[in-house]
Amino acid sequence: MDDLPEPANLRFLRRMVTVLTTVMIFGVVIVIGLLVTRLGRDTPVLPAEITLPDGATATAFTQAADWYAVVTDDNRILIFDRMTGALRQTVVVQ
Repeated sequence: MDDLPEPANLRFLRRMVTVLTTVMIFGVVIVIGLLVTRLGRDTPVLPAEITLPDGATATAFTQAADWYAVVTDDNRILIFDRMTGALRQTVVVQ
């Protein structure tokens, strides 16, 4: 019983599964490599110190090329200039 030839369809299926597995492994390795190399670039510089108005506590922080914003617990968004650190704008969230 062991000397029966393997059907052609089964041989083809086995090769296709092997090729697919190889391609998936290479794809995962490439994606991980790209994530490692791309995420390490151009890390934004955070300000060393932010002076908030009296009584305000920061709950969130975001930044852009020339400004950064701090969301406070009293429903305000404080937008600061990145170069000078001066308060540019205050947005009150209703």
